Amino acid sequence: MSMQMNFSDLEYTNRRKKTRREIFLKKMDTLLPWDEWEELVKPFYPSGSRGRKPQSINRMLRMFMLKSWYDLSDLATEEEIYDSYSMKQFMKIDFSDREQAPDSTTLCKFRKLLHKHGFDALILQQFKEILKKNHLQFRGGVLIQR
Repeated sequence: MSMQMNFSDLEYTNRRKKTRREIFLKKMDTLLPWDEWEELVKPFYPSGSRGRKPQSINRMLRMFMLKSWYDLSDLATEEEIYDSYSMKQFMKIDFSDREQAPDSTTLCKFRKLLHKHGFDALILQQFKEILKKNHLQFRGGVLIQR
């Protein structure tokens, strides 16, 4: 993803108010152990030696978390990423650089891979522990300070 801001980014940063979703996603971006989770999944993730190049593990983990946090279907998760600026930012996707969100089928296969190896439950448990450690609660896509 290029770090150059486009017109949409410039317009969006001039808003006076940040949404609760945006605040939550920025907080999760900094708190969660993305590198650790990537290393956990890496030995079981397709290498891309055959077929099309796979999405990055980090991007798929982010999409999995969005699906979990907002209780979305795979298709709804894909569509929300295209529709929500804060979700697009969280996913680190730059549409102006011709990047695309992973499609719902890719998310479905990734979820199955996580479930097969028990990583889905482990990741969600670690998420809950991180919230508890930071005196936070999560309800309906919103962080609540305790």
